[in-house]
Amino acid sequence: MTESHETTSAETGTPGGSETLGGAGAEANSAGRPHPPAFAPDSLVLNRKLPLWYQVSQSLRASILGRPQDASLRLPTEEQLAGHYGVSVLTMRQALKELETEGLISRHRRRGTFIEPRARRVSPVRLLGSVDAIVAQQSGEATTVLGHGPVPVPGDLAEFFPDCGEVVSYRRLRRDGESDEPTNWAENAVRSDIAARIDVADLERWPMTKVLRDVVGVRISRITDTVEARLADPVTAELLQVPLLSPILHYTGVTYDEEGRVVDVARIRYRGDRFSFSVTVEAH
Repeated sequence: MTESHETTSAETGTPGGSETLGGAGAEANSAGRPHPPAFAPDSLVLNRKLPLWYQVSQSLRASILGRPQDASLRLPTEEQLAGHYGVSVLTMRQALKELETEGLISRHRRRGTFIEPRARRVSPVRLLGSVDAIVAQQSGEATTVLGHGPVPVPGDLAEFFPDCGEVVSYRRLRRDGESDEPTNWAENAVRSDIAARIDVADLERWPMTKVLRDVVGVRISRITDTVEARLADPVTAELLQVPLLSPILHYTGVTYDEEGRVVDVARIRYRGDRFSFSVTVEAH
């Protein structure tokens, strides 16, 4: 592959693809019924230090899982998607193969590529240094905001917010979009000045990372992730409907802005019977 010679849409001035990939409104078919809106993937700023196919697959995965329920199941062509993301068709093909292996899409010769409507909407917790990977990890589930409001900085988070007396806490429960089974619950501690710009309704539609980056406009420089095995405490056992002291995955994500400030600390408890943890290490 010649990924080092590819250019992003931002570099070439190519539009983000919204006009050609789902930007038009639904049109009526011959029977007078409106067609479902076309699938429109999110935009992506590529990081040259990470494999392009991986970044594209994770961004597309997040778009698929976060799509409107009435959106078309048919994806744009390989060429259209490659142009949207600013990568080669070869790279796009590798990204689609990853999603096909996961069972999220199916590809049919001469018919096209389609989202699998019954695809399991959870996956391994996979981390490879991409913000879009974090968004994809948290996407595609029905989210309920359990509560939010200002709280004193918790003692175990004081090192992350040395200049803050309080933060705004958000508690959310995520469920499988089809079975309605609880899959994970999250607590986010967000700087008060950032939280003042968050619409809570957005957190029922998108992951916190996406809201911070794409809605609020935080320029995220990095996210530090830690995943460890723990036992379910009483709150977690009740929310996730698992036995007390059963195994869970405990994820901590610390989000930094370009000034080096911590803007969000996420603590997410995943059901141990629904998730696994994996890391991909590239040799170059």
